[in-house]
Amino acid sequence: MSDSFLEKYSRQMLFAGIGTAGQRRLLESRAAIVGCGAIGAATGNLLVRAGVGSVKIIDRDFVEPSNLQRQMLFDETDARNALPKAVAAEQKLRSINSGVEVKGVVADLGPQNAAELLSGCDLILDGTDNFETRFLLNDFAVKSGRPWIYAAGVASYGLTMTIRPGLTPCLACLLESGDSSHALEETCDTIGVLGPIVNLIASWQAAEALKILAGHLEALHERLLSCDVWSGRMQSIRQARNPECRACAKHDYSYLDGEAQPHITLCGRDSVQIHERSRALDLAALARRLQPVVEDVRQNDFLIRFRVAPYEMTVFADGRAILKGTKDPAVARSLYARYLGA
Repeated sequence: MSDSFLEKYSRQMLFAGIGTAGQRRLLESRAAIVGCGAIGAATGNLLVRAGVGSVKIIDRDFVEPSNLQRQMLFDETDARNALPKAVAAEQKLRSINSGVEVKGVVADLGPQNAAELLSGCDLILDGTDNFETRFLLNDFAVKSGRPWIYAAGVASYGLTMTIRPGLTPCLACLLESGDSSHALEETCDTIGVLGPIVNLIASWQAAEALKILAGHLEALHERLLSCDVWSGRMQSIRQARNPECRACAKHDYSYLDGEAQPHITLCGRDSVQIHERSRALDLAALARRLQPVVEDVRQNDFLIRFRVAPYEMTVFADGRAILKGTKDPAVARSLYARYLGA
């Protein structure tokens, strides 16, 4: 390492858990962050400043004014220009640390491109906003034997867990066992979110990432961590692997194989239909949640219809939805996740 590099990371290398050897490993490591919203942006910032040698940021969305309250890599110019988040993040992070490689990829990660986008990385970090993508990441990580870190936050509550395939429970162990207490069904667009919780969760996620990439696996906590910054409640729970787990026990990678995602079809002029599977919605509760944040909410016993200009969405009790105003499946998936959760 050059003298300038030694100076840049000097305080980090003084920490016994990193040292010179750990810093060298960080500079040689490759991480992929999927989703560059609040948690993804904060984690990317921490990893690039720490000297992780290659950071790939994958995101399908663009910067909006409502992002700026908590998504620390973006500014008003990015929102005014509606820059893709991956592009804006790459620009900011390169200006923060020119000594590492930062690559922003504007893409909708799915079964068809997961291997292409993720195969070259040592670690995958969760910055997504929906469980469809998280289960896809889990399937890819378990199948390929790559570690990944689950992270989520909404309102004042968040949680994270490091997943090491074959050694720890995977996300399917945690969330497909019938216990939904560790899943966040609400979304930032329906009940809001505080900046401090996403930055706390991102810090936990980044700390775990540094342990893995610096070669200190013995320091991993291997627990599900959760926190509510409003109430001050914190939990650390050791989870057990599920011997009947679909993914890590039975090697059924239905999300990676494209068999579990909602089927999306074009239906009529400028309309997309989302065929969500096995989901029963409480339409009255959903209407109450949507009323303050979207326009023209109408509900009966069979469906809810509302507007998010320039789109109109109709949602049925079985989870099926029709989005009018676009032919783009990525837009449909994004709006579905934003207002109905996953």
